[in-house]
Amino acid sequence: SLLLGASALPQATPPAPLSPDAKFSLMALRSASEVHFASFEAAKSSIFLNLPSQNASCDAGPADYATFYLQDGSLYLYAASATPQQLYVDPSGMGQGKLGYTTGAQPPPQKSLRTKFELDEYNDLTFNGAGFLACPNSIDGAWSVWVSAGVDQPAGNEGCLGISVRAVEVLEPNGCLYTE
Repeated sequence: SLLLGASALPQATPPAPLSPDAKFSLMALRSASEVHFASFEAAKSSIFLNLPSQNASCDAGPADYATFYLQDGSLYLYAASATPQQLYVDPSGMGQGKLGYTTGAQPPPQKSLRTKFELDEYNDLTFNGAGFLACPNSIDGAWSVWVSAGVDQPAGNEGCLGISVRAVEVLEPNGCLYTE
């Protein structure tokens, strides 16, 4: 019977969850798009895909991608010794899902949130249960990254795509201070 045969098919099993103190890169997943498998990059207090250069100051030479870690629902850019850089989301009507980061004691924009980031059983990142958007035509031809806040064209951006965001463990992380 067909039903019996179907149950013998291999089932997709989730990858092993990352350890709580893991350092990881973030990769965009959107089939048949320019951003499929693109790594998250950090520059100018914002997050990008396909940015030619982050211009970050890194311990082990230039980095082609940003390295992150999660702590108590907050998402940080990894730096071995540098000033902490913490991500925030502004889901308000003004921010429209703006994803950015602050450096040191710099306050985030009003109405923005810093906690609620989490990895699911597939190591996919969400913010308060929401996914992410990538919008083309940002600086240097890069795509800007936003949290999906119910706006298809945040800040008037056109051509935005919904993306899944997968955390991939970085075994030898390169600590960086990213530009503000």
